[in-house]
Amino acid sequence: MTSDRTVYGITSYGGYVPRLRMQRAAIAAAHQWMAPNLRGLGKGHRAFCSWDEDSVTMAVEAARDALGERPREGIESLVFSSTRFPFDDLQCASIVAGALGLTAAVRTQDIGHSQRAGVSGLLAQLRAGAANVLIVASDHPSGKPASTQEMTYGAGAAAFTLGNEGVIAELLGSASRANLFVDHFRGAGSKHDYFWEERWIRDEGYSKIVPEAVKAALTDAGVSADQVKHFILASPSRDMGGMVAKKCGFAREAVTDPLDEQCGYAGSAHPCVMLAHALERAQPDDVLVVAGFGQGCDVLVLRATDAIAAFKPRRGISGALADSQSHDAYLRMLSYDDGIELEWGMRAEKQVKTAFTEQYRSSHQLNSFTAGKCRACGMVQFPQLAYCVNPQCHAPASEFEAADLFDQPAKVLTHTADWLSYHPSPPLYVGFVQFDVGARLLMEIVDVGAAGLDVGTPLRMVFRIKDVDKARGYPRYFWKATPLAA
Repeated sequence: MTSDRTVYGITSYGGYVPRLRMQRAAIAAAHQWMAPNLRGLGKGHRAFCSWDEDSVTMAVEAARDALGERPREGIESLVFSSTRFPFDDLQCASIVAGALGLTAAVRTQDIGHSQRAGVSGLLAQLRAGAANVLIVASDHPSGKPASTQEMTYGAGAAAFTLGNEGVIAELLGSASRANLFVDHFRGAGSKHDYFWEERWIRDEGYSKIVPEAVKAALTDAGVSADQVKHFILASPSRDMGGMVAKKCGFAREAVTDPLDEQCGYAGSAHPCVMLAHALERAQPDDVLVVAGFGQGCDVLVLRATDAIAAFKPRRGISGALADSQSHDAYLRMLSYDDGIELEWGMRAEKQVKTAFTEQYRSSHQLNSFTAGKCRACGMVQFPQLAYCVNPQCHAPASEFEAADLFDQPAKVLTHTADWLSYHPSPPLYVGFVQFDVGARLLMEIVDVGAAGLDVGTPLRMVFRIKDVDKARGYPRYFWKATPLAA
């Protein structure tokens, strides 16, 4: 870092919300026989992960949205926050770094264990101000069937780069409060959270702990309540932000959209998702207050700079929300979340064991979807073989240069929908994908909507779970294709 740095802050932002959205009315209808009260929560949609999405895949997509075409060599640190890591003992930030093609010198870290993990991680890195950092928050909380949480939960991720060049939002002040107020918890090995009574959480938790921390942060920043243009507070309960804003003296119009209608509460990532969404609309000199609640509270007071008008993410949260597929098959969502055990037949009994040796040896190609481009003839091929596949060339692999495919335009060359092979989301769509740079390979195509596929359908690449070794609990990740249009 340069020694003459004067401002350190957020330099870019991005986000991701799964394309799949479940109609809340369909969830309520499925439980009407025993929980008719859920009909009152049946408005709108909630995002849910496909079977091949998790906190890692969403983190990669959010980071890609924030990074865009910016060079990645300068990123010195990657911090990944979640409460739904796919592993208890395997660093997920390393998987994300590999998928993004970051250098081997990058420092990686996972943080979690609290609903304020995303805000805490962002605050810690902004306070440190010591590196070009990529911080990602990603979560997909799981609600027990027929619970209020199942209706209100969602999924999503947000990413921010931090540095001292092109700062679009700077930290003016902050405050933290530690308080072992147990509004909910999830025991080790448990799938679902246990919640206490909502009125207690509201009256003794949010309404007392958050305003105290907010006022301390405003004092630290030298900002008055009437200067705040965006107040961001995430909660699985409705209008908690409005209640706290009133106690803090914020204008009602400063309360940021909680994204209830299209997304739902994305756990520890949700305040960061809301922040990324708010930055899309923020104007220079706007003051943003971000609060993260969970066994205490962390509060950031940010100011948008003049540079904010010059930055736009690839799609942003707004674009991700618009890229949606509405579903009403409740059992689909339950199956993807391992909430129901279905009879898939004998084809599903095949064992899938990852060879870690080969995975490691091929990681330079597989993780970041890197093809080889022949310097002699220009042929692009994946995977990279010992010789150029051009029959007129056959140059050795030493003549190849790296060519990333994950951002290259592509289209459907051939396709089929396979109902016979086992697949967690039948049918299995596969086909040859033709990249504009010349590469051509057989790929799985996911999130195919009602329009289906046709030769020439435009595609983009997404990072997903390739398969899961259920005997050993190991998901293997790779890249898949998906239609540009939902």
